[in-house]
Amino acid sequence: MPNLSEQQIIRRKKLNQLRLLGINPYPPEEYFIKNTIFDIKKNFIEKDPISIAGRLIRLRILGKASFGEMKDHTGCIQIYFNKNHFYSEKMGKEESYNILLKKLIDIGDIIGVKGLLFKTKMDEITIHVHRLTILSKSLRPLPQVKIDKNKKIYDAFSNTEQRYRMRYVDLIVNDHVRKIFLKRTRIIREIRNFLDDKGYLEVDTPILQSIPGGAVARPFITYHNSLGIPLYLRIANELYLKRLIIGGFHGVYEFSKNFRNEGMDRIHNPEFTVLELYVAYKDYYWMMKFTEELMKCIYKKVQKEDKDILIEKNSINFKTPFPRIPILDSIQTHTGFDLRDMEEEELRKVCKKLHIEMEENIKISKAKMIENIFEEKCEKNYINPTYIIDFPIEMSPLTKKHRHKKNLSERFELLINGQEIANSYSELNDPIDQLDRFREQIKLSEKNTDESMFLDKDFIRALEFGMPPTAGIGIGIDRLVMLFTNKSSIQEVLFFPQMRPEKK
Repeated sequence: MPNLSEQQIIRRKKLNQLRLLGINPYPPEEYFIKNTIFDIKKNFIEKDPISIAGRLIRLRILGKASFGEMKDHTGCIQIYFNKNHFYSEKMGKEESYNILLKKLIDIGDIIGVKGLLFKTKMDEITIHVHRLTILSKSLRPLPQVKIDKNKKIYDAFSNTEQRYRMRYVDLIVNDHVRKIFLKRTRIIREIRNFLDDKGYLEVDTPILQSIPGGAVARPFITYHNSLGIPLYLRIANELYLKRLIIGGFHGVYEFSKNFRNEGMDRIHNPEFTVLELYVAYKDYYWMMKFTEELMKCIYKKVQKEDKDILIEKNSINFKTPFPRIPILDSIQTHTGFDLRDMEEEELRKVCKKLHIEMEENIKISKAKMIENIFEEKCEKNYINPTYIIDFPIEMSPLTKKHRHKKNLSERFELLINGQEIANSYSELNDPIDQLDRFREQIKLSEKNTDESMFLDKDFIRALEFGMPPTAGIGIGIDRLVMLFTNKSSIQEVLFFPQMRPEKK
């Protein structure tokens, strides 16, 4: 058996021994589950008959009596075996205890047990196992976490790369990881309930798109053999949702899987989840109040206690209204430079003075330079929820011009814990202005920049039929979950984050 560890070889031998004894280690039949461990502990009744299934995570053989621990999706419970009262399929009591339990069962096996409840002298709820059925033989040993009497942990499955690469093991041995993903589900459910109560419609839009529109990003490209055309994994669903507003829906939203062929770090993954919402006859001022209401709702329903969120050294509260700070004012406050009316060459000099790195021989647009300055010098300073508002038009190709402020747009970003959580606009609904903006973006791509936006002619055609004044917002669900689970890395809140190929 090449490339197998000693433990793997031993477990395969046990597998064969079980089959020789006529025991199927992977039985096809349904196993009747009467109880969950949570219900057993909540509604304990002495000598209550129990039938549960789960994974064996501890086993201590003690002569004629042995103890173990098993877990299901609701928790863990102690199990007890007595040589005189224990049997299994196709075996008598003597064989069941001395052969099956002592020699062929391993930690990690998935088992079904039937028996009676009792409490030990230490008042621990325990199942006295009368019958055991093997439901799935584990061929690899689980990491064995040890905790001493002082609750110090040894041999924890804590290597970050291993945890992300083998999330299934991470979930088995690290209960706190399971809680992160349960909370993620609750957050999404609460958002969905909130939006449904407002009367907005959840919809689905295409993931494979002929034009990757709605954002400035590098797409993943594939090819459709039957149509003979390239297709793109969506970078955003914005333009499709706006088509639905044009079609007559009042408010639509989607939990969208988006894909961007760009770098990876602690807050970026090439595949990520965004909530996008569009509501007709509203503007970005309305959306600021609406977003505060939504955030307060999530905070109350998910946190279930009125106290600040602590992430590393930062304490975050959700007191409303959130401050509103124009982006150029923020840059001036934190860098000393007033960027109003600055041209590209002046901006480039400012970037050099601020030591903002720019790739040689690549034309960087004015919008990108302002964005880089803000992200590197300002963003980290906003810990409590803060609206950064009124972005220069160059930074916002899908946004209405500001009704009062020259060269600015009606856009805001919500920052929490020093990073962007949401992005919102008063949506541009002038088809002529939108076409001009698209063309400006195409010119940028011709200058060898990475910030091209594709021209979606059908979207322009849709706008020409008339789109009502609309407010839209995109909320980064992964970053929101990071916030409410006190995590500083996006990989911690994704079941299967993108990883480099595993080394052989």
